[in-house]
Amino acid sequence: MFGKHSKIFNIEKNTQFVDRVLFLSLPSALVFIMLVALRLITPTLAVISYATIIFFNIVFLFPITFELQQLKKYITTLSRGEDFDEKLMTLSEKEAKEIVDAVNAMHQFWAHKTDLLEAQTMSDTAVLDSLPDPILMIDRAGNILGANLSARNLLGNNITEKNVEAIFKANNFIEAVSKVLNKQSKAENLIFYAPAASKKEDPQKLYAHIKQLPWLSKGRAVAVISLYDMTKAMKIEKMQSDFVANASHELRTPLSIISGFIETLQTSAKDDEEAREKFLKIMSEQAEYMSALIENLLSLSKIEMSQDQKPDEPTNVKKLITEVAQALSLKAKEREINIKTDIEKDVPKEIIADSRQVKQVIQNLTDNAIKYGLSQSDVTITACMAEKIPLSKSFKVAKGKAVAISVNNKGPKISPENLARLTERFYRLQEHKDLNIKGTGLGLAIAKHIILRHKGNLTVNSTSYNGTTFTIYLPIEQN
Repeated sequence: MFGKHSKIFNIEKNTQFVDRVLFLSLPSALVFIMLVALRLITPTLAVISYATIIFFNIVFLFPITFELQQLKKYITTLSRGEDFDEKLMTLSEKEAKEIVDAVNAMHQFWAHKTDLLEAQTMSDTAVLDSLPDPILMIDRAGNILGANLSARNLLGNNITEKNVEAIFKANNFIEAVSKVLNKQSKAENLIFYAPAASKKEDPQKLYAHIKQLPWLSKGRAVAVISLYDMTKAMKIEKMQSDFVANASHELRTPLSIISGFIETLQTSAKDDEEAREKFLKIMSEQAEYMSALIENLLSLSKIEMSQDQKPDEPTNVKKLITEVAQALSLKAKEREINIKTDIEKDVPKEIIADSRQVKQVIQNLTDNAIKYGLSQSDVTITACMAEKIPLSKSFKVAKGKAVAISVNNKGPKISPENLARLTERFYRLQEHKDLNIKGTGLGLAIAKHIILRHKGNLTVNSTSYNGTTFTIYLPIEQN
C-alpha cells in the first residue's frame, strides 16, 4: 500500500521504507494478536493501537530514510564526477551532516591527489620525452607499456601494448630481456642490430641496457629498456677512417714519386744533368701538391672546429668578388680565360658573414672554373638578391632573403651521378684525372662546410650549352 504512494513523500521504492516500517511493527502485531486471543482487549482496540504504532514508526523512520536517500544520491553523483548542489539537500540529523562533511573532505583530498598525480605524470612524461635516447617500459610478459618520444620516433607511434618480440627480431636481445623478466639477471647490456625502416637502408646498430625496476615501484611495469642508436656514430667513425685512409693515400703517391726520384738522382742519374732538371721539376710539382693538400686538410679541420660558431662580422660581398677576380686573373690569362663580374645594384653593401671563409668559397669555385673550363672562354661571377634560400633535404637553412653568388664556366657537362658526389672529400671526376689536371678534391668539401656554418646552401647546374654554374646562397643576417 505504501509502495504505490512512496513518491508522494519523495522516497524512492528501492529505499525499502515500507519493509522497515512493517518489520518494526511486527512484534507489536504479534502482541496484540495474543492479547485479543486471550480476550484481554477487544479487536477494535488492538487494531487502533497497532495503527498508532505504525504511524509513530513512519514518523520516526521517514526523516532517516529521506536523508539516507539524499546521501546516497549525493555520493553516487560525486562518484560519477558530476556536479551536485549541496543546497538542495535538507539534512536535520547531526550524523547525516557529519557524513556529508566527511565525504566532502575525502572528495577534496582525492581531487587534490589526482591533480598532483596528473601534474606529476605530465612532468614525468615531459622529462622522458626530452631525453635523446629511446626508453621503453615493459611488463612481466614483455609487453610495452610506455615509450618516450625518442622511442616512438625510432620504432613507431603504435608500439604501446606490443610485445618486444614483435618489434625486435634479434635473438640475443630477446634472450637478454627474458633473463631480466624471469629474474635470472638484474640487468643486461648488449649490442644488437635492428631492421631499418626501409629496405634500402642498412640495419640499425643499437646498444641496449635492460634493467629490473625496484620492487617498490608501482604499476604493471617490471623492467625498463634504454636504447642508444650507434648507427650515426658508426657512420662518423667510418667517415673518419675513410678520411684518414684517403689523406694517407693522397700523400703516399707524391711521397713515393719524390722518394723514387731522389733514389734515382743518387744512383743512376747522379751525373745526368738533363734528367736531374726534369726530375727536380716533377718533385717540385709533387711537393707543391702535398703542400696544397696539407693546407686544405688544416683548413677543413679549422672550419669543422668553428662549425657551431655563428658568423658575426660585416662582409662586403662586392669587394670579395673583385679581390678574387683580380687574384686569379693571371692564372686565367695563362689559360686564355676572361673573368667577368656582374653584381646587381640591389645587392646590399654588407651582409653578416665570415669574410675570410666567404672569400675562400668564392676563390675555390672560381679557381675550379678556371681549371676545368674550356680555353678561350669566359668565367662569370655574378651576385644578385634571392627571396629565400633553397631548402635542403639533409640540413637546415636560414629563413629570409639571401645573396646568391654564382660562378659559371663553359666546361663540359657534368653527369647527374657526378654532380651528387662533387662535395665529397677527395672526390674528383675521372676525366679530370685522365687529363692530369691537378687537384686535391677538397675544395668543394671545404666550400660545403663553410656554407653549412652560414646556414646557406649550394646548388649546381650543368648543361652542354651553358656549362656548369655553382651558386652559393648566403643569408643577409645570421638570425
